[in-house]
Amino acid sequence: MAERYGLGGGDMGRQIRVPAALLAALLVGGAGCSGPAVPDGAGGGDPEGKPSASSAAPPAGGPAGGAPTGGDVLPGLVTAAEARARLAALKVAPAGTMAGYSRARFTHWAEQGDRCDTRETVLQRDGAEVKRDGECRAVSGRWKSLYDGAVVTDAGELDIDHVVPLAEGWRSGASGWDAARRKAFANDLTRPQLLAVTAASNRSKGDQSPDLWQPPDRSSWCQYGRAWTTVKSAYELTVTEPEKKMLTTMLDTCTS
Repeated sequence: MAERYGLGGGDMGRQIRVPAALLAALLVGGAGCSGPAVPDGAGGGDPEGKPSASSAAPPAGGPAGGAPTGGDVLPGLVTAAEARARLAALKVAPAGTMAGYSRARFTHWAEQGDRCDTRETVLQRDGAEVKRDGECRAVSGRWKSLYDGAVVTDAGELDIDHVVPLAEGWRSGASGWDAARRKAFANDLTRPQLLAVTAASNRSKGDQSPDLWQPPDRSSWCQYGRAWTTVKSAYELTVTEPEKKMLTTMLDTCTS
């Protein structure tokens, strides 16, 4: 079952952000040139959350006035070289049973403060020109879906994907975790586990591992392979042989 509303296009060039204070100083000094502030914005899960109305997204998305662009769109990604090393170190084992699994055993979305939950926090992080209402719901913005490259301007068309789906986590070790660790896994904002993507791509993925589903936009494979490996390594989850083989193929698409 698709990771509905849960917590990415390809490897794009990084952008340099100039602090607002420095821009102001340059203008006062007659530098005569400044750019717009860089806004921000964010599958599989369910919705929640909400900060102040019409707040501009914090840095992490793309330039103002356009869909997000730039390099890595996910936080905490390790390099391709590190991902290869971590993949080699992961324990290989057959997929475990789904006995006892329920999405309800992975608490999501957690409150993140200022009336916002994890879903709304990711929408803000992953988007450009994101504005929110008094309940922290994204009412406008632009998002680029990593999996299919689609540009979206309606947050309602986005799911927050768990890169490593909750069910996949269960099959590869999370069945033995306590509730607190499962909640952390389902709401992890520091690692590349959550991202805003089109609902269509998220539901196409469902709870499948990389050997069974790959992002249709092949340019995203490097980030996806690194993200999946980063998360599985951080949570000491297992991989299957076919999964490991496809992750190797994805990492081989990285240019460095």
